[in-house]
Amino acid sequence: MTGGAAGPRPPVIALAGFRLTGRSYRASLTTMAQDLSGYHRALDLFEGLVAGVPGDGWDAPSPCEGWTARDVAGHVTGGQYLIMALAGGEPEPDASRDPARFVPGDVLMSWRTARKECAEVLTPRALSRPIPFGGFGELPLADYLAAYILEPLVHAWDLARATGQPARLDPDLVHHAFATAQVVAAPLRAAGRLAPPLPPPKGADEQTRMLAFLGRSVPA
Repeated sequence: MTGGAAGPRPPVIALAGFRLTGRSYRASLTTMAQDLSGYHRALDLFEGLVAGVPGDGWDAPSPCEGWTARDVAGHVTGGQYLIMALAGGEPEPDASRDPARFVPGDVLMSWRTARKECAEVLTPRALSRPIPFGGFGELPLADYLAAYILEPLVHAWDLARATGQPARLDPDLVHHAFATAQVVAAPLRAAGRLAPPLPPPKGADEQTRMLAFLGRSVPA
């Protein structure tokens, strides 16, 4: 995911390779992973915004530097293929390189196809598959997906801002995603994948604080 004023940065959070620590946070991951309802709610939110983009809106610039609305949608769509690869132990596609390639033509159709194919591989066996996190251990795929909520949620805001749609996110998902962001931010910034945080406005709500923490400027 990109930040803004810190110069060009890949607009992506790649959770794989980073350690998710803290007992209370790990406990919340396990809870969210039990039925993946939060993960599916985040995808539903993103899909609703994709469906709301007019046909001529996909070339609009997004808050992710250098990316259009189509690039944002392609990146999150590519994330579904990344999850499929993790579920099957296959090489992971780079969802940040030329992300528009994941959504040629009809963006909504491309997204729905990827989402459907991904859902089909998330069997109980796949969800229990250990996902390596660099040299720091492993997480079950179900727990990874609970952390992954951050990705479609924040990019839903990016897409909404790019295309003039309401950008209010699910408060419960924001609370969980903000916790994830605080866990993964330091290694992401060290790797040059995330811009420095911005100061949130005084009295800002949790959504605005999360977005500012991720380097996004939220209009007053």
